[in-house]
Amino acid sequence: MHDFQFDSLTSNGENRSGILSGVDRADIIRQLGQRGETATKVEQLQGRKKLAHAQKKRSRRTMSHNETATLIRELATALEAGLPLMQSLKTIRQQATPASGEVLDHLIQGVEAGDPLYKAAKEWGKPFDDLIIGMLHAADASGNMSDILHQLADLMDRSLELRRELVGAIMYPAIIAGLIGMSGIVLVTVLIPRLIGPLAGEMELPWPTKVVMGFADFIKIWWPWMIGTFFVATIAWKSWTSSPENRLKLDRFKLRVPLLGPLLRDVAVTRFTRTLGTLTSAGLPILDGLSITKDTLGNAALADAIVNVQEEVRAGRPIARPLERSGLFPPLLVQVVNLGERSGKLEEMLLHSATSFDRQVNASLKLFTKALPPILLIVMAGLASFVLAAILLPLLEMQSLVR
Repeated sequence: MHDFQFDSLTSNGENRSGILSGVDRADIIRQLGQRGETATKVEQLQGRKKLAHAQKKRSRRTMSHNETATLIRELATALEAGLPLMQSLKTIRQQATPASGEVLDHLIQGVEAGDPLYKAAKEWGKPFDDLIIGMLHAADASGNMSDILHQLADLMDRSLELRRELVGAIMYPAIIAGLIGMSGIVLVTVLIPRLIGPLAGEMELPWPTKVVMGFADFIKIWWPWMIGTFFVATIAWKSWTSSPENRLKLDRFKLRVPLLGPLLRDVAVTRFTRTLGTLTSAGLPILDGLSITKDTLGNAALADAIVNVQEEVRAGRPIARPLERSGLFPPLLVQVVNLGERSGKLEEMLLHSATSFDRQVNASLKLFTKALPPILLIVMAGLASFVLAAILLPLLEMQSLVR
């Protein structure tokens, strides 16, 4: 495939230009003919022109998750009010931000050129992921675009809300852990050496004091190497986790961690039920829905299980059986999918059960936020007790020698 720059003439006599990808010039002329346009100039992008096109594509602005959901909601509302697609896009463009304005200009140009909305969005790239492209494709195919776009906006809003809840749940424990680490380093490396250092040559220090003093000396001497080791370990960790096999092992381990594992599973199950239910209710085939849904779970082990489900569905088997056989999904989800397949109302049951799984996520978040701070406080108390013993034991022993 190559990129070609073209100039064309529409049936209304309008001049248009742009970039299309194709096998050769004849393929581009054929694509333009299918759009009702006559090619007047077709030139393959080479050298500087190709580089400039690539740089322009890389420099495209993107939108945040919230801005994307808002744009889709506004478009759904405009279509629901009876406006045509093109007029809806141009109406939203009048009040758009600079970032969303560039995106809307591209969408308007694509739709004016005869492309469906999902194709124009796919050509732009981020923030239009596979989920949004799939829903836009389903909306275009069903002819009920406003309702499906409202469903997509609801799905994105709930995903954003869930992400905020997770960040809020982790923020407080992360702050506590950071304060514990910083206070411990200051205490061990600054205060204790000044208090206990003068006693080192006068008496035999207790073993807790030796451990703390040795740790302080180690940090003072080797801190540049520690920083270098940290960066090397970070790069090595990213390289290790970039491998699909290693990422699969890591995500399987996460699911077995107490507190964290149930929370990750509940979040993934909520995304699975709501996303798959929304996609299938929009008219997307179940295999396409599963393919899109597996990329939204946020866990490679669960995504791998969905790949096995896809293989079973292609073979004509039900969805519930491979879900149950994986052992990674809760029995309630397996039961909901089983009943939905038997009754022929899978999408309805998935959407209804998503509310129940939302409540389960909230319960898991509350358990996580309530259990983690006490655990961190216990760790902090243990470290503080050890450091306090390292300070008091030599002082008490010195007092006994004075007597």
